Amino acid sequence: MRSGLVDRRSFVKAAGAAFLAGLAPSAAFALARADAVYATGIRKPDRSFALALMSEGGDFIAEIELPDRIHGLAASPATGQVAAFARRPGTFILVFSPDGRGSRAIIHAADDRHFYGHGTFSPDGRFLYTSENDFETRRGVIGIYDGRNGFARIGEYPTYGIGPHDLAVSPDGRFLVAANGGIETHPDFGRTKLNLDHMEPSLALIDAASGALVERHELPAGLSQLSTRHLAVGEAGRVWFACQYEGPRNALPPLAGRFAPGEALSFAALPEEVTIGLGNYVGAIAYNPRDGLIGLSSPKGAGMVVTLDEASGKLLSSRRLADAAGIAPALHGFAVGTYGGSFRGRHHDVAFDQHIQRLTGQPAEGR
Repeated sequence: MRSGLVDRRSFVKAAGAAFLAGLAPSAAFALARADAVYATGIRKPDRSFALALMSEGGDFIAEIELPDRIHGLAASPATGQVAAFARRPGTFILVFSPDGRGSRAIIHAADDRHFYGHGTFSPDGRFLYTSENDFETRRGVIGIYDGRNGFARIGEYPTYGIGPHDLAVSPDGRFLVAANGGIETHPDFGRTKLNLDHMEPSLALIDAASGALVERHELPAGLSQLSTRHLAVGEAGRVWFACQYEGPRNALPPLAGRFAPGEALSFAALPEEVTIGLGNYVGAIAYNPRDGLIGLSSPKGAGMVVTLDEASGKLLSSRRLADAAGIAPALHGFAVGTYGGSFRGRHHDVAFDQHIQRLTGQPAEGR
């Protein structure tokens, strides 16, 4: 059998030169003229893919053509660099500087690895950490790439779980957090989930200097089909996590929670109608430090956006939004994109993808 992973890898490598050549910005992406800039993946009407830079007003600033679909993004406040991660089981990461002055690179997955669509920079921008699948041994790993050496792969840490999805880093850089979704996959089977009857979701706190396990939080046995997927780091390094349920449709499991180092997991208590509205699926999560808010979005069902108080976990608001996908902090509240082409309330003839990264104009810490 010829793996689909091999096909995608060959495609991206063949496209690499043209891909990089197309990244040279002609006008520095108008960063200096925008109050805030967001990066997100889009699918265009001809079904090609691109990375779009959007203003806080919902207007296009620029776009970069892509050889395939991306998923998550990460930005380094220290260097200004942005990483865009191929959608699982993708094999490329695009690293670029929106102002056009920094280096550009395409990172290719190792031959026995594929990416899970997420990663994070160390606070000083020196390292890029990525969630990866060692698919022959059913082992989640964190790939470590050196930002001072063209993002060469210099090592890896275990995630101490199966199917790592999102990664986060503590504000001081001491800890990495891995959301081990607990779902086994293999590139020979594409995006098929292979172990839904015996999932192993967990959250791992890992020493960033050594890779040693600091804490591992397994979900209760009754929630073994609740996949821990996405992360946001809140006040004082508190970790918020968002989940997607793979069990019976009529169940109403908790879908978001939090923990801090040395503390047990706790779940946000959402009203039944909000849980139903989320469709057992939180597609993205974000933290607004200025307003002290956590935002959740779901494209399932009628679509919904939920806002929580970060300090208490209490529900502040919920609203229907069809095909709600990516979410990121705005000056107040959150910027949301939709699969239907809406961004900050402006409609475009594209489909915005599941994640948004705010690049400039970040809301200030505190209220």
